[in-house]
Amino acid sequence: MRPSRRASDELRAVSLERGVVKYAEGSCFVKFGDTHVLVTASLEERLPPWLKGQGRGWVTAEYGMLPRATNERTRREASAGKQQGRTIEIQRLIGRSLRSVLDLPALGERQITVDCDVIQADGGTRTAAITGAWVALSDCLTWMKTRDMIRAPVLRDHIAAISCGICKGTPVLDLDYAEDSEADTDANFVMTGAGNIVEIQGTAEKTPFTEAQFLELLALARKGIGKLVDLQKMAVT
Repeated sequence: MRPSRRASDELRAVSLERGVVKYAEGSCFVKFGDTHVLVTASLEERLPPWLKGQGRGWVTAEYGMLPRATNERTRREASAGKQQGRTIEIQRLIGRSLRSVLDLPALGERQITVDCDVIQADGGTRTAAITGAWVALSDCLTWMKTRDMIRAPVLRDHIAAISCGICKGTPVLDLDYAEDSEADTDANFVMTGAGNIVEIQGTAEKTPFTEAQFLELLALARKGIGKLVDLQKMAVT
């Protein structure tokens, strides 16, 4: 029995609430159980210097956790004067994931910055952020389209992410912190709505895993991401 009493292939309760920030072109408050992330998508009529004149746009991401997102207060990275390696890794993952389903030339020479702020953390913050980021980005692009800023489709597919792991010898879907902290194997899967793989991060935390176990995790991830994509479709309809 899992600590949450969920079935091995069962997601936590997931919600995707759009339009939660007044001033952002796109926003989403995403909840994966007790993991809550506020995502905003902000349009900027500028590009990084190295992209100027290339006839295409850019989407980038920033990620952070509020001081009391966890059991004990963590110091703000701004007060420490630098970002932690984990933060940099996660925000790069979010940016790569979103760009994988975008037609950047169709965006024009503009940048969209997606900010993911973890309000409360209970495992799977990066997967929740990616899933909610797609909704916020979709709304930002819709905002642009209604103002004739873009005409050709920019979003080519959905993108969502989920964690899987092996806990006490059993492959399980969507780990919360109680499972993540004790898992033998921990993996994050990022996939498109068509079921194509964008990125896989997998680590044997305690016991090396077999190819057969990896395929079981992949099958669980496909099932979970299929459900998340269905929720995204309902959210933006």
